[in-house]
Amino acid sequence: MAEIMTIIGIWIGVFLTFSIFSFLYRDNPFYRFAEQVFVGLSAAYGFIYIIYNVLVPNLFTPVLSDFNQNWLLIIPGVLGVLMLVRIYPPAEWISRYPLAVVIGTSAGISLLFYLKSDFMNQIAATMINPFETPNVSAISGGLLIIIGTICGVYFFYFSKRQEGVFAIPSRIGIWFLMVSFGASFGYTVMARISLLIGRIEFLLTDWLHIIK
Repeated sequence: MAEIMTIIGIWIGVFLTFSIFSFLYRDNPFYRFAEQVFVGLSAAYGFIYIIYNVLVPNLFTPVLSDFNQNWLLIIPGVLGVLMLVRIYPPAEWISRYPLAVVIGTSAGISLLFYLKSDFMNQIAATMINPFETPNVSAISGGLLIIIGTICGVYFFYFSKRQEGVFAIPSRIGIWFLMVSFGASFGYTVMARISLLIGRIEFLLTDWLHIIK
C-alpha cells in the first residue's frame, strides 16, 4: 500500500511539474490548475504552520499552563483576532488598529536590524585598515569596500552639481552600484535555476530512474 501511494505521489508530481512547464508554450488550463493548487497548498500549509508553530507554543500553551504569569499574552492574541474582522465589512475599521500595531512594530524592528546590518556594519567595514595584513587579496578587497562605499554614497549627493573632476567619484559609484545590482540579480537567477535543477532531478531520478 505504501509503495502504491508513493507511485501515485510521483505521478501527481510529474503531472504538476509538466503543467507548470507548459506555461513556457502559452497560458493554458493545466498551468492555471497547477498554479491554483500550489497557491492553495501554500496557504493551507502556512495556516497550519502558524497554528502549531506560532500560536500553540507562544500563546495557548503558556496561557493555559500558567495564566497568572503569562496573561499579558492575551493582548496580542486579541489583536490577532481583531485582524480577522476584515471579512465582515461593517466592522472592517476595527482591524486597522491591530494592523497599525503590526506595521509599526515590524517597521521599528526592521529599522534597527537594517541600521546595524546595512549601515553600522558598512561604516565599520570602511574603517578597517586594509594594510593590516600582507595578504594581497585582503588588501585589495578592503580598498574596494572603502572606495565603493564612499563613491556609492557620493553618487546620491545632489547638493552640488557633479561635473568635471567631481563627476569622477559619481561615475565610479555608478559602476559599483551596477555590480551590486547585477550580483543581486544573479543570485536571484541562480536561486530560480536551483529550483529548476531540483525539478529536473526529480523527473530523472524518481520518475524515469535514469539517475540513481
